[in-house]
Amino acid sequence: MAAVSDRLPAFPWDKLEPYKATAAAHADGIVDLSVGTPVDPVPQLIRRALIEAADSPGYPTVWGTVALRDAITGWVRGRLGASAAEHRNVLPVVGSKELVAWLPTQLGLGAGDKVAYPRLAYPTYEVGARLCGAEAVVYDDPTELDPAGVKLLWLNSPSNPTGKVIAKEDLVRIVAWAREHGILLFSDECYLELGWEAEPVSVLHDDVCGGSYEGIVAVHSLSKRSNLAGYRAAFVAGDADVLGELLEIRKHGGMMTPAPVQAATVAALGDDAHVEEQRERYAARRTALRAALEGHGFRVEHSEASLYLWVTRDEPCWDTVAHLAGLGILVAPGDFYGEAGARFVRVALTATDERVAAAVTRLG
Repeated sequence: MAAVSDRLPAFPWDKLEPYKATAAAHADGIVDLSVGTPVDPVPQLIRRALIEAADSPGYPTVWGTVALRDAITGWVRGRLGASAAEHRNVLPVVGSKELVAWLPTQLGLGAGDKVAYPRLAYPTYEVGARLCGAEAVVYDDPTELDPAGVKLLWLNSPSNPTGKVIAKEDLVRIVAWAREHGILLFSDECYLELGWEAEPVSVLHDDVCGGSYEGIVAVHSLSKRSNLAGYRAAFVAGDADVLGELLEIRKHGGMMTPAPVQAATVAALGDDAHVEEQRERYAARRTALRAALEGHGFRVEHSEASLYLWVTRDEPCWDTVAHLAGLGILVAPGDFYGEAGARFVRVALTATDERVAAAVTRLG
């Protein structure tokens, strides 16, 4: 076991604990804008679906119910513009982080293979490469990579942590490059519903992939759009051959989404009203926090989408973390996401309206 854990980087969030203690000592309590975990209620229609499916004594299937596959394919066609999506093009997963972490292993990658991901990125892309013994490589533009040995290419749009959105024409170019070199492309699109100053586009959109899903897969989650982080509800969509192979592997591994969560996912994907309501909450918090941070001397970069503001005071990120902790505000240091983030911090919009108002007051 030690041999496996030794491959992994130190768990970054442990380094934040002393600053969390400082922020928690504030007279008015901590405002935690670090992790980005949803705090708003699960919509009632989703809760009802979960409860109504609670009497589920049998094993669920890895591929999910027909109703779930209908809901996912319908959403993929309507929301992502993937008009040719069928059941064979979708697969539910037990939360997107599990998928990201174990995908290289499930694809059979290992020593001598390369997994590529953005220079500023969600740390689990690197973890997935390390778990299977593959080489992790970073990029600014994936088409500038040496394609030799690259077996898996991760895109992330909108980006965590920066909120940057990849333009449609760039997606077209990247998909064509990956196909030319026989590289499997997975696009993490978990924040696609949260575009503010740009309209995120999926790699599965007909205009991007030409109506063919060969060599491309999109990853989606209900954690942020529907406040379902606690449900572990997510899915992948795209290349039927890739998903068929993953389905067989995941059957053997018992990677089943619980039946009540499958029912809740059907309800969530069938309702747009709760998504728009949650967007409005986040938009209001974003407006308030952005103005307060800029008034406090911060510069906001990118941040045109997602649940974060990517900000800097042109100083080492840990100095910024310490400064804000002194105000009772906890944020994530940018170097958690790569060396290129060493002078930035990530500020999450996932706090209650009352806590966001407290942060705005302190920054003022």
